[in-house]
Amino acid sequence: MSDNAQPTPQPWVVRIPEIFAGIAPEILRRFGAETGTRLGMDFYLIKTTTPQLIQHSDAAKFARWNLPMDHTWPCNPQKMDGFIEKAAQTLLKKFGERKPQGIFIGTLNPASPDKYYKGLASNLRGRVLQLFPKLPANTVEEQDATAETLFCLVGKEGLFCGMQSPRASNGLYPGGSKFIDQDSPDTISRAGAKIAEALHYLLLHRSPMPEGAHWLELGACPGGMTSELLARKQRVTAIDRAPLDKRLDGRPGLKFVLADVAVFQPKAGTTYDALLCDMNGPPEESIEQVTRLSRFSKKGGLIVFTLKVPRIENVEEPCSLFRFIVGIAAAAGLRLFAQTHLTYNRHEFTLFFEAV
Repeated sequence: MSDNAQPTPQPWVVRIPEIFAGIAPEILRRFGAETGTRLGMDFYLIKTTTPQLIQHSDAAKFARWNLPMDHTWPCNPQKMDGFIEKAAQTLLKKFGERKPQGIFIGTLNPASPDKYYKGLASNLRGRVLQLFPKLPANTVEEQDATAETLFCLVGKEGLFCGMQSPRASNGLYPGGSKFIDQDSPDTISRAGAKIAEALHYLLLHRSPMPEGAHWLELGACPGGMTSELLARKQRVTAIDRAPLDKRLDGRPGLKFVLADVAVFQPKAGTTYDALLCDMNGPPEESIEQVTRLSRFSKKGGLIVFTLKVPRIENVEEPCSLFRFIVGIAAAAGLRLFAQTHLTYNRHEFTLFFEAV
């Protein structure tokens, strides 16, 4: 390419959650999108000469998942004879020699009650796996976060495929969503699904927390996150001015302190493996308590912080708040290593820090 040649726009799919749909055009502009077509509920097919901005710009936090488009097939699979076989053979031809670590296929409308495309995605993956040699990663949890996976999305708009590592894609599943059943009678609140998804997301960046790890949870009431952590055989010291749900009474591994987080002081010599904060209220006040108590974290300890954004009407205001909060954390010795908008987040982002 000559010095004066212009870079070729690259096709990319980005997932911008529905809650950010009103500012999606601004987000896409920040990714350098020259064109954009909406797919399904949350996905956008764009062309950009600056794909690095999708993963590394301030606006990256608004994109739950992203994937370069190595193969797109606009069509209506439901009206096409032999779609699965044609698609499977094409995937083998295009991606077989690239040796993906795994192949995972999802839908463009994962929340749709129509089961047709979920079945189609499952059947297509089954046929593709018959054609490819045995792959190292048969389940999403078996993936190496840094090795390339073949991800595909299918819907009434067609088939959209690309290869990228789960870490670069910002998710282990095609589309980035892990479904978590909240219909169990033991479910205390939707916050349990939030921490479950956050812990799954962490597999992109570090090993899972070992059994018996000790968490300090700030603002724990009613106990949705507490319950999820205990179910994973973690120990929890939960702090709140209001009592926890009665179903948590007597649970092994739980210590509950009925107190305002602002006045709570651990005993001398106490250390925690992880600190969790999902408190409502101004994030400036929440991060103050996190940084105050983070000195009781072990070196390398995990801090999971939900950044509550008062309103999201544009890109810059939440980005400015984000930079401010991260700056306070950094001054207290907390290194931000990941950030995302989880499926179960609303006007908020989940930030992951490490105590250095």
